[in-house]
Formats: sequence, structure tokens, C-alpha cells
Amino acid sequence: MAQEKRDYYEVLGVSKGASEEEIKKAYKKLARKYHPDMNPGNKEAEEKFKEINEANEVLSDPQKKARYDQFGFAGVDPNFGAGGSGWGDGAAGFDFGDLGDIFGSFFGGGFGGFGGQQQRRNGPQRGESIRVSVTVDFLEAAFGCEKEISVDRTENCPTCKGSGCAEGTTPEVCPTCRGTGNVQVRRQTPMGVFATTSPCTKCGGTGKIIHQPCSDCSGRGVVRKRRTVKVDIPAGIDHGQTISLRGQGHAGKNGGQAGDLLITVMVRPHELFRREGNDVYCDSTITYAQAVLGATLEIPTIDGKVKYDLPEGTETGSVFRLRGKGIPALNGRGRGDQYITVNIATPKNLTKEQKEALRKFSELLGETTEEKGKGFFKKR
Repeated sequence: MAQEKRDYYEVLGVSKGASEEEIKKAYKKLARKYHPDMNPGNKEAEEKFKEINEANEVLSDPQKKARYDQFGFAGVDPNFGAGGSGWGDGAAGFDFGDLGDIFGSFFGGGFGGFGGQQQRRNGPQRGESIRVSVTVDFLEAAFGCEKEISVDRTENCPTCKGSGCAEGTTPEVCPTCRGTGNVQVRRQTPMGVFATTSPCTKCGGTGKIIHQPCSDCSGRGVVRKRRTVKVDIPAGIDHGQTISLRGQGHAGKNGGQAGDLLITVMVRPHELFRREGNDVYCDSTITYAQAVLGATLEIPTIDGKVKYDLPEGTETGSVFRLRGKGIPALNGRGRGDQYITVNIATPKNLTKEQKEALRKFSELLGETTEEKGKGFFKKR
């Protein structure tokens, strides 16, 4: 059974009469708490982050908020105002935008905001986000770094300030759609008056006509620029995680906000270290004598070499831990550990004297190669 959606005001922890500033403040606080970068691998935090963003997307938009306050979740459904409302099989193919036109024709006005989505065609529109990737070294990801990224994006034309008009001129309100960007065609049917809405062909859906376009942007209001953006890679970021830079994407339309720049971090493998979560793993090879007698080793870590006292009688495959020598946590609280797997190197190409010394050592331990061989084959 699908989980029932929570009220958007409840999700953000604000009252229904909360101001725009209160909603914004509540969203920022919760988004920071449940952001995936702050909770790597936490599926519950990821779902809450999605829920918070969905609630903010509606409540931060005055028109969506008004529809939500009046009609609940149905008012902000993507199909709201479009065919196939889901109000039973009999409603299939019925258009809420048409419903607004029908009631408007009967009662001389709009119907409680139906068709509002259509009316905002020439309103402020947020710019598209840009997705790029950046590659960093293992240690750069561990301790953070600054990178420069080249981005091709659209920006408001500096000459006309995004208006698309030549200096000293202003656009004309489209006489066909009267600035709405839409035109309606009404038709009489046995069921009543139905209307269809489509972009105005006279102005291209912008609601305005530019007679003297800006020479730098040809009336588009935007120009394409290549920019170099500095990005702070936070310490502890892992391979495949994404950083979001607000407002660094493509320019918005009709005064809308710019989109975001989404940077996916790719981490190069290290020749010695490998990462699992915030822990670091590496291998260390020791001699037979060091394994038997113990020794003080110099172990490489991401902070540099440290000394470690290897105990006597260490067996190959033994794992030792260095506390706090792993990757810093992304939220800045604590670090992981480092684990060292010890492998004993078997001596090869021994001289005659070395072999003889090894045999004597084996005899002192009360063992011989012949006895070991007999024991092995006897068991089989």
C-alpha cells in the first residue's frame, strides 16, 4: 500500500498562514538537515529530502500555494487543468481548463483558479539547470579542494537587460492575446461550451511583440557565454556525489530565477588506498622475521606515514586498525578509521648458507621439513 502523503505545511513545520519568509526559512533548515550529501547512504533522509523539496516547490509559489490551499493535492497535480483528471471514468478526456471556460461563460468570470496554469505562460520561468562533472584525486576528495569549471550557459543580455528590445524602446503588448501569451477557441457542443487554449501564434506565447530587437541578442533577451566557475569540493565527498550551486545555471525567462549548476564529483582510484564509506583500507607487506619477532613499521596513511608497533607472532592476513586515520565525515564531524591487512613475504632465491641457517632454525623449533611432509601425507 502506498504511503499517504503528508500535508505540505506539516512537512515544513509551519502554519497555514505562514509568510513567504517563514516558509523559506523552514525549508532551508530542513533541507540542510536532510540533504543527501549530509546523510550519505541514508535512504530515510533521502526520502525526507524529496518530501521537503516537493512541499517547498508548492508553498513557495504563490499560485501553486493558492491552488493547494483551495483544492489540496488535486490542485497541484501535474494533470490539474489537463485532460484525464481521474475523476472517474466518466471524466476521461474532460479538461479542467475547459471547465473554467464553461463556468466563465455561464457566470461571467473565472472559476476559482481553474486554467491558472495556462494563464502563466508569459510569467516568470525558472532557467534550466546544467549538469557537469569534475574529476578529483583520492586525497583531494578526502580533504577538500577548490576546482575551476568551464560552463557554457545562457545569461540575460547585458545590453537590453533581458528585455530583448533595442535601447530606448519597449515591447508592445500583443493585441491578439492581450499579453497573456494564450489564445482560446470556443466551440458549442450538445454538452455545452468547450474551449481549447494554445500559445498565441502572433507573439509566440510571450505576450509581447518586439518591433526593434536588441542587436546583441536579436530580441531573445539572452546571450550564450562561457564562464569559469570556482567550486569548493567539500572534504569527505565520495565518488558519484553531486554538488549544487544555486543560480549558476541557464538564465530564467521573463524575470525568472536562473537554474542551478549540478556538479557530479568523480574520484580517481589511489594506488595504495581504497575507500569503503569513511574508512580507508590498504595492504602492508612484512618479512618473515618481522612477523615472528615483531617490529616497528612505518605505515602510509592519507595524513602521511605513521609508526605502528607490530606484535610478535603476527600471521599473514592479520588486520590492524588505526583509529581516526580514515576519511573526514562530510558534515565535518569525526573521521573514519584505517585498516591495514598484513601479508608476509616468503623469502626466495636463498643462498646455501641462508638455507642451512633456516634448517637449523627449524630444528631448534623441533620440526623438520621431512617430518612435516610425512605428517601431511599420513593425514591424506
